[in-house]
Amino acid sequence: MSALLGALALRAGGGEDRTFRINKNLNTFNTIMRELDLFYVDTLDYDKLTRNAIDYMLHNLDPYTVYMPEENSDDIDMMTKGEYGGIGSIIMKNGDNVCISEPYEGMPAQVAGLKAGDIILEVDGKSTKGKTVSDVSAMLRGTPSTKIHLKVKRPGEKRPIEKTFLREKIQMHPIAYYTVLADSTGYVLLSDFTDKAARELKAAVNDMVAQHGITSLVIDLRNNGGGLIDEAVKILGFFVPKGTEVVTTRGKDRQAERTYMTPTEPAFPHMKLAILVNRASASASEILAGAVQDLDRGIVVGERTFGKGLVQNIRPVGYGGYLKVTTAKYYIPSGRCIQAIDYSHRNDDGSVGRVPDSLTSVFHTRAGRPVRDGGGITPDTLTTEERTMNVAYYILMQNHYFNFATDYVLTHPTIAPAGEFTLSDADFEAFTRYLLDRDFTYTTQTEDYFDDLLEVAKYEGLDKQAAAEIDALKAKLVPDIEQNIRDNRQDITDLLSIEILKRYYYQKGEIIYSMRDDHDLDVALSLLHDEEQYRKMLLPPTP
Repeated sequence: MSALLGALALRAGGGEDRTFRINKNLNTFNTIMRELDLFYVDTLDYDKLTRNAIDYMLHNLDPYTVYMPEENSDDIDMMTKGEYGGIGSIIMKNGDNVCISEPYEGMPAQVAGLKAGDIILEVDGKSTKGKTVSDVSAMLRGTPSTKIHLKVKRPGEKRPIEKTFLREKIQMHPIAYYTVLADSTGYVLLSDFTDKAARELKAAVNDMVAQHGITSLVIDLRNNGGGLIDEAVKILGFFVPKGTEVVTTRGKDRQAERTYMTPTEPAFPHMKLAILVNRASASASEILAGAVQDLDRGIVVGERTFGKGLVQNIRPVGYGGYLKVTTAKYYIPSGRCIQAIDYSHRNDDGSVGRVPDSLTSVFHTRAGRPVRDGGGITPDTLTTEERTMNVAYYILMQNHYFNFATDYVLTHPTIAPAGEFTLSDADFEAFTRYLLDRDFTYTTQTEDYFDDLLEVAKYEGLDKQAAAEIDALKAKLVPDIEQNIRDNRQDITDLLSIEILKRYYYQKGEIIYSMRDDHDLDVALSLLHDEEQYRKMLLPPTP
């Protein structure tokens, strides 16, 4: 009895100590704010001071715990519902201007006739000169059904163009594209897990079953950063028995502990599955891919995923603001947590690193296949391709594909369908001349590192004795622009073709073109069509 009373006293004491420390620090913060108000030499922006303090405090926790003030409350609807009030277009900085980058097909900007490359001069009579992309974005957003008036400068037109139309509730569809591929296999590109993801995926698969009798399905989760856990659970429920455990969340507070189970009988219980992932597949994407793997319900193809095993909730904090706070970690059916970074243990410089493979643990799928925790989902078939940052990347960063495509449409009223379009030799030569005429150049990261090396060599007195070698190396590092363009023709052609196709066929044009030479997709299709190999991959290794 005395031991029990002692334990309760310690627990109570710990709670009182925590409350005291919270109150002590809040009182200290309030006192400092008042002292600054009374005695600091210059006028203070109290909102900015407080926001900076909050942001720095949260920054030292993890990158997903953030404060969203009232003016950013639209972001919550975008995260959870995939919707906001606006014109339905991506905008970007191009030189000194903010311009239309991608108008979404069927949304107000595109319906009103705005085009990629249009420079936004005014929004409702207010100039955009000197404004950032965030500033102009805020000017474009607003309550649905309210009128908006834009003045834009269109390349090729002498006078500004004015457009007046209504903002709408812009809803981004989580199913970016779906189609039927060879041998009765469906393909669905799921871009996020907003509140309509499961419903739209089911409708897409039902359509392909009804129209084409598909028996296999590829779900593409590449570059899908996640979203609502419930939607991932519902989607898995289309393929596994009702009541199957999908994911468990565990946190400091008991309210954060929850086990998610599939809520319905499966709509497609016998459909063969392949899930495509890459290093940008995170959160709910990893729940779905990891659960499919742990339950031996399908194969996972692609790159090792991001490794985000943290769960966030959105909580109101007064004055219209919200706190998106990490409340738990999630654990998929095998029992593993796939969080890659331990933010609670930082290095002396504040940095964090991935959990090394040597410290991860082995778990097992339902059939007994070994899988590991601590660093994302490792696909059943790894298709990692070597990435190089060549001249094609630097052309992209300087907006040359974008600007060339803007000029291209002025002289090409129509082009071939997205599945057939091919950039001609003449078009590639025209683009090469375009770059050279504008004195396109770039500095590689290797050159930057070389300059740092040279500074160290000078400091240590080694630059003179190695002068000949240093000069020879420097000469090799300076890029031959025209030769580099021709050496990397395929990468440049792909990026330029995608930018051109978006002007005619919008986002679907990019997707269709990219699928023409998609190594991950080809691997998935090959495995789905090889019944013996597909089944073999879902069995544990033989001793």
